[in-house]
Amino acid sequence: MPIASATGSTGHEAGSEGAALKPLEVSRRGLLAGAAVGGGLLVAWMLLPRSYESPLTPGRGETAFGAWLKIGSDGVVTVAVPQLEMGQGVTTLLPQVVAMELGADWRQIAVEPTPASGAFTNLPLAARWAPLWRPTFPALNDDPDDYLLRRWAEARRFGATAEGTSLAAFELPCREAAASARAMLAMAAAERWDVPWEDCEARSGFIVYGRDRLSFAELAAEASNYSPPDPPPLLAEPPADVVSAPGGAELDIAWPRLDLPSKVDGSFQFAGDVRLPGMVHAAIRHGPLDQAELSSFEREAAAGTRGLVGIVRGKRWLAAAAETWWAAEQALDAMAPRFRVNSPVTSARLDELLDGNVRRGETERIVERGNGDEGLEQPTLALRYDVMPAAHGTIETASATARLSDGRLELWIASQAPESAREAAARALGMALADVVLYPMPAGGSFDRRLEHDHAIEAALIAREIGRPVQLTWSRWQEHMTLRPRPPVAAVLAAKVGADGRIDTLRSRVAAPPSAREFGRRLFDNRTSWGAIAAVEGEADAFVTEGLLPPYAIPNVAVDHVPVRLPLPTGRLRGNAHGYTCFFIESFIDEVAQRNGQEPLSFRIGMLGDDIRLAQCLQRAARLGEWGGGAQGTSQGLACHRMGTADRSGRIALVATAAAGEGGVRVEKLAAAVDIGRVVNRDIALQQIEGGLIYGLGLALGSAMEYERGLPAQSRLAALDVPTLADSPEIAVDLIESDAEPFDPGELAVAPVAPAIANALFSATGLRLRRLPLLSGGL
Repeated sequence: MPIASATGSTGHEAGSEGAALKPLEVSRRGLLAGAAVGGGLLVAWMLLPRSYESPLTPGRGETAFGAWLKIGSDGVVTVAVPQLEMGQGVTTLLPQVVAMELGADWRQIAVEPTPASGAFTNLPLAARWAPLWRPTFPALNDDPDDYLLRRWAEARRFGATAEGTSLAAFELPCREAAASARAMLAMAAAERWDVPWEDCEARSGFIVYGRDRLSFAELAAEASNYSPPDPPPLLAEPPADVVSAPGGAELDIAWPRLDLPSKVDGSFQFAGDVRLPGMVHAAIRHGPLDQAELSSFEREAAAGTRGLVGIVRGKRWLAAAAETWWAAEQALDAMAPRFRVNSPVTSARLDELLDGNVRRGETERIVERGNGDEGLEQPTLALRYDVMPAAHGTIETASATARLSDGRLELWIASQAPESAREAAARALGMALADVVLYPMPAGGSFDRRLEHDHAIEAALIAREIGRPVQLTWSRWQEHMTLRPRPPVAAVLAAKVGADGRIDTLRSRVAAPPSAREFGRRLFDNRTSWGAIAAVEGEADAFVTEGLLPPYAIPNVAVDHVPVRLPLPTGRLRGNAHGYTCFFIESFIDEVAQRNGQEPLSFRIGMLGDDIRLAQCLQRAARLGEWGGGAQGTSQGLACHRMGTADRSGRIALVATAAAGEGGVRVEKLAAAVDIGRVVNRDIALQQIEGGLIYGLGLALGSAMEYERGLPAQSRLAALDVPTLADSPEIAVDLIESDAEPFDPGELAVAPVAPAIANALFSATGLRLRRLPLLSGGL
């Protein structure tokens, strides 16, 4: 059995030989269309010239209208989607924006994932993550309108999918592209009818003037010869959220999701569904969490494994390739790889480091309001909170398919940051970026797990050494072994409470690793996990304290970070810091109210100041959840949260009904009132809110990672104690109408779940739980 070893430029290693294969013929017209969406092998993420020509290449009978859409002679309108579909509905949301502005028939809308391009930069996310870029590019500004930031993002083809920024980044470009195309179609029709184009209307895939009508299909080729008006003629108000048939009748369902039919019938293609001629399957074993190095393995023990093709040795991993994944996995079991470790991580060591630093570590002030913590030497109340590392809990484990042929590397993966993954694979193999092609695949859940791309590098290295196309799939055990969890945190909140029971001064002291900065060094500087940890040691990180500047009108507030170097790589996770900072704030607020004999709802509303939107959320959540005042025995708890910026923000209030019994905690109902501004797609918004609440439930009661000798104690998905269908409570959502800028609800809904449940459990049992997950310390 061939075995080889070679080192990539990133420190990954591999090794073996085989015959090259001809490139696979992949249709660029593969569509995620109407009722038969197929997440197929679509358009490659390839290097484009600085002129940013349209990434949508028209096929036979198609006419491109800029970078965002093309219209076929069959009337199909294909919309570019430069974001990863991972269940959040972006392959419906952006096409809906185009269809509404264009006046298209929803049944003729199709979707095409697009190549990385400067035409599709996610500027709001680039601006938000500017502090993470600055070690490499110090001049970058965190203003989305900053010229230097824009040019930098365009040059890097930065189009990452994260933090719910898809609509903020791409709604206006989609509308402008559709408005331009609509005007060009109207110009072509008006020329035929000899009427002013401004008097023509677009309805359900037709340009209409009086009784005259011409379809988009009839006009597309001719319309492409016209120059669009500048600025694009946007509709004064987007059409109502209903679908119209060509005759003008309304259909029953408004904007049905394009991806659901194929997900229901099983034809939707994820990364693990890719099949290439001559492809083999690879399994892998990684060492424990301490820069472990592969020391030995029993090569001969795998010799009898049927279908085994090759063995690839890396510095910190061992992989086997075979005709089936199970055969490769069995070969690894037989070889029993052993790793050399120094000081493997343990949960006890993590707790020790956090405890020492939250008590005595050096702090850096992140933000303050008023006089900060002046006069807080003797606080009225000081409480300690702790958070364990949290796992993402994706249904799909990491999977990547790689083929290296004739000096060209092709990758099929689901990635939230595809250009960074492509760059990392190119560096690992010492190839030019132009010789690496990445085909974007949808993800079976991510929750920010697919911001990392180790599996893409490993698949590329294995394919190089085996000499055949390889599909690498991590087992659940390996998914958890390599996981970079949401960081563990220790925090102390202290307050000075006035004679009226209101908080005058609030200080939050948070001990945690600079997790976001660590992630930034991995993603943007191509650092290894341990190299990133070393590079950011001692740096304060505002991202790990987000949410600690409360929505309440507390006069004096201080937020401090104690950066802690931990022997555990950490990363991003849905909700990020808001998932634990809301727990700190809302648990603390509830306890202040209780200790001062005040009702939790009125106490909160009385401190809100001028945040009318959040006050309305609290009132409507209380009505929806039949709030009984939170008194002992009601088993109800309340929490609220605000996320975003002054320009674009969301608010949520939540009433949880929960109780403790012999089987643990039972959450019976979650009633939420949510204000996310203007709602573009109500069904998707509700799906994201409900999904966020369930995800928050998982973080509140489970999802924790424990470590012993560098190995996670949770080796299977079931060990994370995430909610099953039987555990899911009744959910009621009041989606508040608003004309504010739209805000993504997917992250927002996660935040208040843990404190609402904790407060409900206090009402039910009289016990305060100040550690996440809530059952980790027992009842």
